[in-house]
Amino acid sequence: MNTNLFSASNLRKSFGGITAVDNVSLCIHTGEVVGLIGPNGAGKTTCFNLITGLYLPDSGELSFKGKTYKPDSPHVVAQMGVARTFQNIRLFKSMTALENVAVGMHGKTRQGVLGAVLRTPAQRREEQRVQQQAMHWLNYVGIGAYSKHLAGELSYGDQRRLEIARALASEPALLALDEPAAGMNATEKLKLRELLLQIRNDGKSILLIEHDVKLVMGICDQVTVLDYGKVIAQGTPAEVQQSPAVIEAYLGGLHHA
Repeated sequence: MNTNLFSASNLRKSFGGITAVDNVSLCIHTGEVVGLIGPNGAGKTTCFNLITGLYLPDSGELSFKGKTYKPDSPHVVAQMGVARTFQNIRLFKSMTALENVAVGMHGKTRQGVLGAVLRTPAQRREEQRVQQQAMHWLNYVGIGAYSKHLAGELSYGDQRRLEIARALASEPALLALDEPAAGMNATEKLKLRELLLQIRNDGKSILLIEHDVKLVMGICDQVTVLDYGKVIAQGTPAEVQQSPAVIEAYLGGLHHA
């Protein structure tokens, strides 16, 4: 039976006189894909940034693995077991794909600065372990053949996959993806769908912001729909698609999103 991994209760966040997130609550269970969707300006990204530590909520409560937390910084949230990607690709373009993934493992390494300077046997063993794990995650997302290529030389779709590999390298319990299909063609989206389902089948939970509603409805177990900062529908994809409030928000149907 799936257990409650993450929950947000009554989150609020305002910027000046504008309330971007207004009393939002949602829950994510282990091994579950949860979609967060809504029209442009609905508050999705703000809610996402509250969960992952970029913003502090004005009020409300966040809980992860049964413990409430204050999202002081993305680093603190990442150490808890939440890894995220960004809508705009944030890779080290002049580093190789393998090096980019290795960077994602920095929180899991044990050797300090002295070990790195002295090149101790323990340091060398750890470097080898990091390289092997980084290669594992590149193979996992399907781009192992490009391990020595510079990140900036990869195709757009492969750069998106590389971001996911780097996030997975931190071994998170919750993978938070901000529009991973943005800019992808139909073939790349199909491969992404297969990858996300594989991640879920391997026991990780996913929080997904995505404008491609067809993708969301095809892989998510639960969907939360925002409009003007408020939750207007929550439930299974089938339930959400039948909601009059959702249909109205999307100006006549989800296929227009």
